[in-house]
Amino acid sequence: MDKHELYEQTVQNPALTVELLRAFHGNDPRTLGEDFAGTAALARAWVAAVPGATAIAVDHDAEVLARPRAVAGVVTLAGDVRSASDRERHKADVIFAGNFSIGELHTRAELVRYFEHCHSRLNEGGVFVCDTYGGAPAWRTGAVVRDHWTQDGARIRYIWEQRAADPTTAEVVNALHFRVERGGEVVEELTDAFVYSWRLWSAPELVDALVDAGFSKSAVHVEADPQLASIAQQATSTAKRSDPEQLLIVCVVARR
Repeated sequence: MDKHELYEQTVQNPALTVELLRAFHGNDPRTLGEDFAGTAALARAWVAAVPGATAIAVDHDAEVLARPRAVAGVVTLAGDVRSASDRERHKADVIFAGNFSIGELHTRAELVRYFEHCHSRLNEGGVFVCDTYGGAPAWRTGAVVRDHWTQDGARIRYIWEQRAADPTTAEVVNALHFRVERGGEVVEELTDAFVYSWRLWSAPELVDALVDAGFSKSAVHVEADPQLASIAQQATSTAKRSDPEQLLIVCVVARR
């Protein structure tokens, strides 16, 4: 397994995300736009789960986007998410920017321009969804460790590290590390498999930018992630918290 396969197995849950996006839409969405798509795992899961559905996957890395085999109903576009897709030819019922990738846009002007492009692509009644994280622990450094077991008995240890966080600029640096163990032996270890330098947008900032981009309705859905909450438990010898705060996973949903 390389880092992209490990990412799909430990970070993503495409089948569950498909259900979530369809619930956010509320009707019978047929076409998905997956922006910042990576290997297009969500787009492939979408067409597998929804008979007759189609998906458009956009990512700036053409090599990663082309990794999986071609799947009927999935169109892949390599390029900038603000311009690679056509406003008429690539209409969608749902557009999703997941895995905190909205943080790749570092200025408000870039953010509004992207939201305007999404608004123009959505069919009437369609929804745009993005996720971010928040709460007091969002500005703390530390790491979360999760174990994932494969069907053949291998253990994948996944480490999400917040390496730097500056609340005065809203800039954060995060890294993903993987370790694969089989029979108690480490067979693969990838340090800094992925490193991200993000602008951590708050939910109110995202909602405000969506309004400026033309969206009429938006909502914020917040969920406390008990596993990510362990970031808040990175106690030092002089600062211990008996009731650690939880990191919040936030989905912002806007309807055209």
